[in-house]
Amino acid sequence: MFNVDALLKSLPIMGLGMLGIFIVIGLIMLIIWILGKAFPAKKDKQDN
Repeated sequence: MFNVDALLKSLPIMGLGMLGIFIVIGLIMLIIWILGKAFPAKKDKQDN
């Protein structure tokens, strides 16, 4: 049988878990962006 009360009690916990996942993904993206600005890729100049 489907327990609606258990579902409603678990929603805030699941919401916090999803929020944590998005925060971690955002931090990883921010760190990668900062590293990209700090150490830019070198462009090779080739004469044709």
